[in-house]
Amino acid sequence: MTPVVSLPLRTERLVLREVRDDDVDAILGYCGDDEVTRHLPFDSLDRDGVLRRVDRWRADLARDPADEPDLDWGLTLVVEHDGAVVGDVMLRLKAGEVRSMAELGYVFAPAAGGRGLATEAARALVDLAFEVFGCHRVFAQLDPRNTASARLCERLGMTHEAHLRQDWWGKGEWSDTSVYGLLRDEWAGAAGDGC
Repeated sequence: MTPVVSLPLRTERLVLREVRDDDVDAILGYCGDDEVTRHLPFDSLDRDGVLRRVDRWRADLARDPADEPDLDWGLTLVVEHDGAVVGDVMLRLKAGEVRSMAELGYVFAPAAGGRGLATEAARALVDLAFEVFGCHRVFAQLDPRNTASARLCERLGMTHEAHLRQDWWGKGEWSDTSVYGLLRDEWAGAAGDGC
């Protein structure tokens, strides 16, 4: 049985919460930006694309992952700073009777950059993965050209585990994938070091 998550999550500066209808414009602001989505596994979204994305987030939250152990289960939360949505973060628990691995994902508005907000939000989800869901491993997959994302993984204490060459086709080209990973016992040591 997967534990119930008490929402919203709060960090020092952020509120991580379920998406609301009035968040669509803010999400469109960053997910509709070609520069933001350049190295993400989806193209820039229009309003309909954002609405479909939000519907998937809600559908995942409505499912009980214990009832469907053969399916991945995702928790996607919008990130609010000073009352404004600045991004979203995702924790996808991988399929299996024991959901011991989770994938971390995130996307933020450019205006939120440079203040550690993405790191703070991602840290909250990694903590959730290990402390609430009892995961053994958290990983992130990213385009290695996305150096800001790679630096975020490193700030979380993740190890660069693999560089897969031209393993993903999207946006009219083959691209590489970098895999970063973090084990529960590593997090216990890194969580309090201020990284």
